[in-house]
Amino acid sequence: MTLETALRESQTDILDEAFRALERSHVSHYEKAGEAFTRERLGRLFDLVVGAIETRSLGPLAGYADRIAAERFAAGFDISEVQLAFNSLEEAMWRRVVTAQPAEQLADAIGLLSTVLGFGKDVLARKYVSLASHRHVPSLDYKALFSGVDEGSPTS
Repeated sequence: MTLETALRESQTDILDEAFRALERSHVSHYEKAGEAFTRERLGRLFDLVVGAIETRSLGPLAGYADRIAAERFAAGFDISEVQLAFNSLEEAMWRRVVTAQPAEQLADAIGLLSTVLGFGKDVLARKYVSLASHRHVPSLDYKALFSGVDEGSPTS
C-alpha cells in the first residue's frame, strides 16, 4: 500500500486525533475560532500534505503555509499556536504510517512525510518571523533568553 493510500484511508481518524490534540492544548485562538474552523483547517492541511506526497510537488503547500502565516499573524495568533496545529497533524499522521506501512517501506514513508511537513513548517516559520521583524512580538523577544549573561562569561 502506498503512503498516500494509507493516509487517505485513515483520514478521518487522523483528523480526529489531530483535533483532539489541539483541543487538549487549549490554544486560545483556535478555541475562539471554534471546532468547525479548526477541523476545516486541519483537513485542508492534510489534503495539501498528502497531495505533496502524491505529486512530489511542494508548491501548493508552500503557498498555503505562506498565506496561513500572514493570516494568522494578522489575526494575532502566536507562532507557537500555528506550529502546534502542524505538529498535532504530524503526530497523528506518523502514528498511522508506523502502523500501516510494512517494515521495509517504513523508512521511506517516514522520510517522505517528515520532509513534506518539515518544509511546510519551515515556510510558515520563515514568513512569520519575516512579518514579526517589522514589529515587536513577545513570543519572538530573545532578550529574555540571554538576560543574566555577563559580558565576561565564556559564552560572550
